[in-house]
Amino acid sequence: MGKIELKKELKHLYDPSSTEVSVVDVPAFNFLMVDGAGDPNNSQEFQDAMDAVFSVSYTLKFMVKKGKTAVDYAVMPPEGLWWTGDMAEFNMEDKDSWLWTVMIMQPPVLTRELVAEAVAQVEKKKNPPALSKLRFESYREGLSAQIMHLGPFSAEGPTIKRLHDFIRENGYELAGKHHEIYLSDVRRITPEKWKTVIRQPVKQRVR
Repeated sequence: MGKIELKKELKHLYDPSSTEVSVVDVPAFNFLMVDGAGDPNNSQEFQDAMDAVFSVSYTLKFMVKKGKTAVDYAVMPPEGLWWTGDMAEFNMEDKDSWLWTVMIMQPPVLTRELVAEAVAQVEKKKNPPALSKLRFESYREGLSAQIMHLGPFSAEGPTIKRLHDFIRENGYELAGKHHEIYLSDVRRITPEKWKTVIRQPVKQRVR
């Protein structure tokens, strides 16, 4: 049986340094995505979105493992895109104004037909509220700066400031949505040990 090791193959994107900012070029990958709005800390909509992407992701994993291709892989960690209508006004303290996309990367072996079949299975078994909002699409981030944040989400501020300072000081400017990749199981690991990739798309500053 084949084994896809995406996190190992993409170590430069999913295991950056926590002490130095790196600049990467992120190619297109396929994701399961659900969009929403508001503060994720007290939003049922956010929890429903997470439930939908995880339910379909695990259903796909076991479908492919037992199917004709017989390929095994680990489900990738959840990710979040965060933004506001005007990114110049994006404020880490004003979460009520946030728009977001919850997503999980899928391996190249998956097709739209397999995703549709998995969605149908999940709908039949549990039908999570956000399932109808789920989509499968390619997302290319391109040139980005990133760093690993260690600790609780509430303490991300200095890490994000460091990232943004690096961007400005090295001839770049912000060019897309704030991106976080949640590598730790927050149910099992204490907050001070949480690992989160903080990524920000950039573009060369026009002089």
